[in-house]
Amino acid sequence: MPLKSFIDVASDSRFPLENLPFGVFKPRNGAARVGVAIGEYVVDLSVLEEKGLLDLPPGTAAATTQDRHLFAQDSLNAFLTLGRPAWRKAREVLQNLLAANTPTLRDDAKLRERVFHRQGDVTMQLPARIGDYTDFYSSYHHAHNVGTMLRGPENALMPNWKWLPVAYHGRASSIVVSGTEVRRPQGQTKPPDATAPVFGPTKSFDYELEMAFLIGPPNALGQPVPIARAIDHIFGFVLMNDWSARDIQAWEYQPLGPFLAKNFCTSISPWVVTLEALEPFRKALAPQDPEPLPYLRLTNDFTYDIHLEANLRSASMELPHVITRTNLQNLYWSVSQQLAHHTVGGCNLQPGDLLASGTISGPSEESRGCMLELTWRGANPLKLPNGETRKWLEDGDTLKITGWCDGDGYRIGFGEVSGQIVPT
Repeated sequence: MPLKSFIDVASDSRFPLENLPFGVFKPRNGAARVGVAIGEYVVDLSVLEEKGLLDLPPGTAAATTQDRHLFAQDSLNAFLTLGRPAWRKAREVLQNLLAANTPTLRDDAKLRERVFHRQGDVTMQLPARIGDYTDFYSSYHHAHNVGTMLRGPENALMPNWKWLPVAYHGRASSIVVSGTEVRRPQGQTKPPDATAPVFGPTKSFDYELEMAFLIGPPNALGQPVPIARAIDHIFGFVLMNDWSARDIQAWEYQPLGPFLAKNFCTSISPWVVTLEALEPFRKALAPQDPEPLPYLRLTNDFTYDIHLEANLRSASMELPHVITRTNLQNLYWSVSQQLAHHTVGGCNLQPGDLLASGTISGPSEESRGCMLELTWRGANPLKLPNGETRKWLEDGDTLKITGWCDGDGYRIGFGEVSGQIVPT
């Protein structure tokens, strides 16, 4: 049975009491601070902290003087540093404060007025100061489809792909929050029949449906995180769109991988859904063949059953059209394997670092997570309900990604990540 809050939460809300995702918001009057979402509201954690209602007890590493203002900040970084015991305790306290039978907030009208903000009345910010960003390439079907286009089905996967989680180091400074306009990038491309490259706006603008997780406690330089402890460093998940310029990428990516094709903008959703909220949706990771090397082996390794959709709305459409339906379970490499591999050489991850999944594609055509696959590099244009077609995204298009988990009488949602493409 769903948990019951004194806050009116609609039956189809993606922010029930079972969820309580964390984010950073800015009210109409005042500075940005940390909150959690419930129903149509944001709970101002800085006010609860000020009133002593979120004091974390000794043993959670949050009872020091410097941690007394964890939530009156414009990022989650200080809270991320504390680790899972503090995260769990804060979640327990909040679920109790918001429960239907707890009078503390329920019966104090003045306090409620300060604590609750309608989501429509606030501006969401990036949830963390992201110092570093890594994007993996962990979906078998995506890698196989792209490899088939480039090298044929017999050589679709590179020899290393099933031995290690492939990734590239992205640009953290151009990560933006959902709703930010995305400007069409410029760069060098080389048309097939040209003898030299040309410069101009990309003609092959694409989206990539992804998820990403935020790092909590750091690991020291030179000290890898064992795979069995990887989960201790992961706070929660956001939705992500790794906007891509495929023609720029095709010309620049050899021998060192993506550069300008990926560094102009990456969009993420503002709400971070914690691993505690996702626990009921944990699923066994599919068998891997060949068996990974020992440092990538975890008994009962897992993923999550998270439904994901991307929809497209052109400038002339009234309603969006769903173009991708997929699931996080389509990843070959787990988040624990991604993190363990990232640190195995001694790389020191920091609180707020973002690690992304790469495009999440499944076995069916409708589960392909980018235009590159959906249109097979433009050979099979996508047909929209209003008669328009798309080989790639065009100026004025809005691309939105949503995600959710279906529980017993409730739904855990991630909100959305959206962006509209504007001309260069």
